Amino acid sequence: MSRKWARTLAWLIFIGYTSCLLYWMFLGFGRGLYRREEFAYNVVPFRTIGMYVLHIHAFPLRTWIINLFGNIGVFTPFGVLLPYLFPLARRYSWFLLLFGCPLAGLEVLQMLLRVGSLDVDDVILNVLGASLAFMVFRGLWRALERRRANPMYKM
Repeated sequence: MSRKWARTLAWLIFIGYTSCLLYWMFLGFGRGLYRREEFAYNVVPFRTIGMYVLHIHAFPLRTWIINLFGNIGVFTPFGVLLPYLFPLARRYSWFLLLFGCPLAGLEVLQMLLRVGSLDVDDVILNVLGASLAFMVFRGLWRALERRRANPMYKM
């Protein structure tokens, strides 16, 4: 596959996946039907994570998995897509800025629209997932660059 087609495919995946996430965050799972009366938020780091870990027996396994591993996994594609599409994001500090700021904005928007909660633990888990994928991407990208630079692989 040529680089042009790969970038086009990456953009399509990025736009499509982002659109799905926005739907899930603001309209999916009945969010538009059942709006909260008051603002829901948690700004104490590790409060929600600690609650799930310390009281694992009090929650159904499905709830536990969705809230912990789901929040880690759902944003992993951005750990690959952002640095691939935006070369600036290949530096981790820029990646965190380009990923973390919109993510925090979406969390605040969920609270303000009363379709979810602002939970700092969600942000922590989302950033963890995207960062793990970023590290994998970075390792593979560097290996690919070394391979391209190696005369043994050139024709």
